[in-house]
Amino acid sequence: MKKITLVLVLFIGVNFSYGQEPGMLTLEDAVLNTNLYPKGLPNLSFLPSGDYFAYSKNETKKLYIEKIDKLQTDSSITLERLNAAMELAKENKLASIPLIKWVSDNTLEFSSGKKVFRYNRESNTVITINEIPQDAENPEWNKDKSLLAFTKDYNLFLKKDGKVEALTEDGHYGVVYGTAVHRNEFGINKGLFWSNDGKKLAFYRMDESAVTDYQTYQNSDRPATMHKFKYPMAGTTSHSVKVGIYDTEKGTLRYLKVEGPYDQYLTNITWSPDDKYIYIAKVSRNQKNMWLERYWADDGNLDMIVLNEFNEKYVEPQNGPLFLPWDNEQFIWQSQKDGYNHLYLYKTTGKLVRQLSKGPWVVTDILGFSEETQHVFIEGTKDGALERHVYAIAIANAKIRKITNEKGSHSVLVNKNGTFFLDAYSSITVPRNIDLLSETGAMLRNIFTAENPLKDYQLGETSIFPLQNGNTTLYARMIKPVNFDENKSYPVIVYVYGGPHVQLVRNSWLGASNLWMQFLAQQGFIVFTLDNRGSANRGFEFESAIYGQLGTKEIEDQMIGIEYLKKLPYVDASRIGVHGWSFGGFMTTSLMTRTPGVFKVGVAGGPVIDWRMYEIMYTERYMGNPKDNPDGYDKANLLNYADKLEGKLLMIHGCDDDVVLWQHSLLYVDKCVKNNNTLLDYFVYPGHKHNVYGKDRLHLMTKITEYLFENL
Repeated sequence: MKKITLVLVLFIGVNFSYGQEPGMLTLEDAVLNTNLYPKGLPNLSFLPSGDYFAYSKNETKKLYIEKIDKLQTDSSITLERLNAAMELAKENKLASIPLIKWVSDNTLEFSSGKKVFRYNRESNTVITINEIPQDAENPEWNKDKSLLAFTKDYNLFLKKDGKVEALTEDGHYGVVYGTAVHRNEFGINKGLFWSNDGKKLAFYRMDESAVTDYQTYQNSDRPATMHKFKYPMAGTTSHSVKVGIYDTEKGTLRYLKVEGPYDQYLTNITWSPDDKYIYIAKVSRNQKNMWLERYWADDGNLDMIVLNEFNEKYVEPQNGPLFLPWDNEQFIWQSQKDGYNHLYLYKTTGKLVRQLSKGPWVVTDILGFSEETQHVFIEGTKDGALERHVYAIAIANAKIRKITNEKGSHSVLVNKNGTFFLDAYSSITVPRNIDLLSETGAMLRNIFTAENPLKDYQLGETSIFPLQNGNTTLYARMIKPVNFDENKSYPVIVYVYGGPHVQLVRNSWLGASNLWMQFLAQQGFIVFTLDNRGSANRGFEFESAIYGQLGTKEIEDQMIGIEYLKKLPYVDASRIGVHGWSFGGFMTTSLMTRTPGVFKVGVAGGPVIDWRMYEIMYTERYMGNPKDNPDGYDKANLLNYADKLEGKLLMIHGCDDDVVLWQHSLLYVDKCVKNNNTLLDYFVYPGHKHNVYGKDRLHLMTKITEYLFENL
């Protein structure tokens, strides 16, 4: 004990940013040094024909183009040659090879500044396709880049033939056009949707005038000025959404005639292949019902309800219908209705043709199709939740075959015909490999092997293993200290998130941990993480176990991890700390107060304290409406446990946080003050939102690290 204590005293005196022993990370390395993560191949892609692939390299100024059936390099585009074409077009030179998109095997597009260019590699010529206005927000090009839709000052605009026209004029604070809606839930990440032929534009119109205002302050002004925004809290009035369609040829604007209450959710906007229809996944306010509806694009009338789903907990569509390239009358729909996210083939009449994937695993992505063999290629967890592999599914009979073979997490590009794959993967021991695979998954050749950027550093041993909570398997990751000695006793730092849509433990590089955790291991700490129920990619029952009682099942599972740690002879059970942000901040505060005495120290960043004050879409999905579940909300409300706090807790919040409002932690501070005997440490970051990024992140991680070191 004395020896460890002496080491900790030395920790407190460590300058985290400067001075390091050979093989040891500085905190600045761990937080800001992107060179310590494996390199890849920028611009890796197949060309449109499917016979070639291209890539850049971080350390060169070339774009390499290789023919699949040749080992030698086919050709390349140098920065010098590209800049010669830019100079001839009287455009500014490029500092490096930009991110590109292939239009044909000889032509590519790229952006520089506000301009979009097209480059022909045969003639070595550049032409300017179009330009984004300086004040444009949320720009969205149509297919051939001839038309640009964008927003400005709450309204919607179109740039056509070099001229800008306003499509709407009634936008103002409270009524917003063309932006993402529903707080970016349900897979929504934008508000403008071009038709396939690029002639019609679908867009969101969000009326949030009935939503309560919330204020933050610009403290650099004198006096501080107020910034207000709309924030719909659970149980309160939400916003109302419409979907509009603008026909760029006819100059007409109309809205889909969607029936239903004011505060339903209109999600996953999808154009039919012939652009006659728009599909919308309409979700009820309580999120128990979903209807996939089809509307006529010319008049906005409802054509039919294609399918519907109901779940007594919630339905959460994340993807619209995906039409078969060779059959516009059939589409693939993703659903968790059998308990796992799987693919279903439907006719556009709503008739189910067949379920394409099934079993106790989830489809995590759809990668592409082979029109020739009529297969769909997917990424999923069929070979275990800790890995990601790629599979081909025959549309005709749902037979599935595995494409990738190496253990780990695979990210794959598929060529046009589904005959070749570019497979980028990593594992705990493999930083990054990129291989060219055949149609059967056989490796044709290695394209790139990343050098281990940490080869000169001392790292703690990382292991991933299962733990059991009754019949439920949980996965955990442990990083042991550098120079680990099983005869010594070590403190533990638990890193936690614990909420939906996130999986922290995976068989990928460093076990999906980050360099800050490796820094902690170098300083003599065990770093432990467990994905509890509620985490992603384990199926609906696993994720929805937290329904109506956020914090309860999650704590139960986290305590399985703590019980495991306490049984290890090299763990000092009296010195366990915990840290997490957002849902992880909620979990950190929950663990410190709902299991008092287990954790000696905690650091909670951007924590949800009272779910009644969090946004409607997320909260009501997992907790229901507060009026229908008052006991669940009360049990999860951390203000009710502030007097149970034992040990040291540092709470951190960004003053401009518009996701988890600053009010959460301020109310917690107030509660602790009123308890008199509840001492809480507190720190804020002016000007930062839901996390701290940029150069200030080093300050944040220094603050967190010092607090853990000093109190463990």
